[in-house]
Amino acid sequence: MGRNLITGDRRSLTLPRSCELRPVTDDMALCHPSLDRGTGKLRVVDAEEAWFVRVNHIREYGTDPHLEKLTINPAEKILFLNIEAQPGSTALIWQHIEDSPGQPCPNPRVVIPRRIIPGILHQPVEIDVRSLGVRCPPCTREHPTYGILGFFHLLPASLAWLWRLVAPRGHANPSIVDTEGMSSEGVGSYWPFATGRKVDQANLLLEQIIDTPKVKYLLMPNQHVGAWEVSFMPQWVTREYIARRGGAEFTAEDLHPARCALLGYLPTSILVEGRTVGNWFFDVDKQPEVGEQAYDQGSKILSAFFRRELGGFLHPDLHPTGRAIIDCCLQGGSHQDYAALIPHPLMRAAE
Repeated sequence: MGRNLITGDRRSLTLPRSCELRPVTDDMALCHPSLDRGTGKLRVVDAEEAWFVRVNHIREYGTDPHLEKLTINPAEKILFLNIEAQPGSTALIWQHIEDSPGQPCPNPRVVIPRRIIPGILHQPVEIDVRSLGVRCPPCTREHPTYGILGFFHLLPASLAWLWRLVAPRGHANPSIVDTEGMSSEGVGSYWPFATGRKVDQANLLLEQIIDTPKVKYLLMPNQHVGAWEVSFMPQWVTREYIARRGGAEFTAEDLHPARCALLGYLPTSILVEGRTVGNWFFDVDKQPEVGEQAYDQGSKILSAFFRRELGGFLHPDLHPTGRAIIDCCLQGGSHQDYAALIPHPLMRAAE
C-alpha cells in the first residue's frame, strides 16, 4: 500500500482474489442526456475509437503483463509514441526515448483500438460511484504541502462540483512539464478540448450532478498520502473495498468530517479481507511525520487554490445554485453548509 518516506516503513495488503475489471472507457466518456433512464444515476459510453494510453510507469518487463502482451503481439496495428524502436522491430513499451542522455521522456504513449481491449463493454453503463483523483506531493512537518488527502473521501454533491471546476493537475503529472505546484486543467478537466465559455460548461456539469442524485462522489489521492509514497494504491484499494461492500453506502457512524472542509468526510479506518487499513492512511494529521500544524498549512494551500480558480466562474450567467456553492467556499463554509446546498442523500440511516 505504501512506503514511509521518513522511516522507510512499508505496509502491504494481501488480496486472495481481486475484482474482475470490465473496462468501458478511457479518459473520454460520453454522458449524453439521451442515455438517461430516469434511474437517478449517470449513464456513460465510450467517446473514443481508440485509447491513448500513457506508459511512463512501465519501466521494465513484467510491470503490466496484460498491457505488455496486448502491445507486443497485437491483433492489429497500433501506434507507439516516444517509444524507442527500430523500423520493423517489436516495440516494447518500457523502452522510452530519452529527452536527453539519461533523461527518459515523461510522456510515452501507445494508441490501442478499443475493439481489441480484452473484456471491454460496449453498451452504456450506470455509474454508482464517481471518483476524482488528485496527484499529491509528500507532506511533512518540514515541508507542508497540499498532500493531506487520505486514501478516500466521500464528498457532498456540491463539493464534487467544486472539485470538477478547479480540476487540479497536481504533483508530478507526466503530461505537464512546464509548471510547478498546483495548477488547474480547467473546468471539468476537459477544458483544453472544449469550445465556448467556461460558465456554460460549469452549468452543464452542475445540472448533470443535480439530475443524478443517486451517484456518490469519492475523492482520492495518488502518488502520496502525507509522508507515505503510495502511487495509485488508494484507487486500487478503494475500488476493491467499495466493490466488496456493494457500493459507497455509508452511515454517519462509518464516517467523520475531514479536518479540512474541502475534503468532505472520511472513515477512520476500513477493513479489507480481514485486514485493517488504519487511520494514518486516512487522517493525515495523525501521521507523526505530519501533525496538525503541517496539515492546516496544507489546508490553507488548498483553500487558496480554490479561491483563485473559482473567482473566474462568478459570471452573471452562472446557475444560482452554483453561485451559492462558490459563495459558500469563498466564505469558508462548513461540511453541513456544503451538504445542504444540493441535498442529495450522502449517508444512509443507521440500521
